[in-house]
Amino acid sequence: MRLNRPAAILAAPVLLLGAVLWPSAAQAAPEPLLAADAPAATSLSTSLGARSAGAYIDASGRMVVTVTDAAAAKQVRQAGATAKTVKYSAAQLDAVTATVAKTTDVPGTARYTDVTTNQVVVTVDSTVTGARLDSVKAAVAAAGDAARLETTAGKFQLFIAGGQAIYTGGSRCSLGFNVRSGNTLYFVTAGHCTNAGASWSNGSTTLGTRAGSSFPGNDYGIVRYTNTSIARPSAVYLYSGSSTQSITSVGNAVTGQSVRRSGSTTGVRSGSVTGTNATVNYPQGQVRGLIRTNVCAQPGDSGGSLFAGSSGLGLTSGGSGNCSTGGTTFFQPLNEVMSVYGVSLG
Repeated sequence: MRLNRPAAILAAPVLLLGAVLWPSAAQAAPEPLLAADAPAATSLSTSLGARSAGAYIDASGRMVVTVTDAAAAKQVRQAGATAKTVKYSAAQLDAVTATVAKTTDVPGTARYTDVTTNQVVVTVDSTVTGARLDSVKAAVAAAGDAARLETTAGKFQLFIAGGQAIYTGGSRCSLGFNVRSGNTLYFVTAGHCTNAGASWSNGSTTLGTRAGSSFPGNDYGIVRYTNTSIARPSAVYLYSGSSTQSITSVGNAVTGQSVRRSGSTTGVRSGSVTGTNATVNYPQGQVRGLIRTNVCAQPGDSGGSLFAGSSGLGLTSGGSGNCSTGGTTFFQPLNEVMSVYGVSLG
């Protein structure tokens, strides 16, 4: 296991014989919900309950809310979002996931719900072969068009590394985000990193001591600073000179969202969120509730920061591929970590 270090239309006027006529309030169409309105679209999808399967950002940057009936579609359009009619509700896809999981929860597999295609996606890496692969294929086929199977040429592994490099023993990871609880200062990183050692440094100076760790199941850990003289801004290192991105809030990742990742092995890489609430079966154990992205990463990037603008989203966990050929990378959602440990940015 290798570890790495710290690291937001108006209705168009109608021209008639030289006069400018504005639509009446009753006629005015709502302004379209864009990517910055993701929380509102997600909340709308949730309020629809069994009549929706989620929300996502499309290629044009508009919010799309999936619906299962015409009444729900009308409600979505009235709110300014694009409505997309789908076959399966979120609850139905959850049931498919539960059924498929009985067979596909083996090392080298991952699964998530692709809200853009209304399917449960099961991915197998190059280590899943023979009878195990046949079993996974059969389980996915039995779900019909509610599921699909994908393969990845690499293998799912933990990327022990992050924003700026942090070390314990012979292992290197990446620092995720600086946080605090009152006057007590901490940083958070991946749990498979904090499992590797109690005392952490930046390579030359002691930073602090492990105060909590959760892996597998989750993939997060927290280290209490014992060295309070070291600079610890609420920012992500961008590996471009000495530039940083200030982090002022914690957000929820949304499918289709543009994101960046900072890690001590490969620096800053860009991509988008391809799914949420993903489950990955690493050789070391299963981790649930992860953010799935097409951002590349490599060993040493674990624990590093996933962010969108000034919003912190997650901590690098692992995935497949590399930054030469590309790949899939999974992230532990930051909001869960903040809630569990009762900390805030700063």
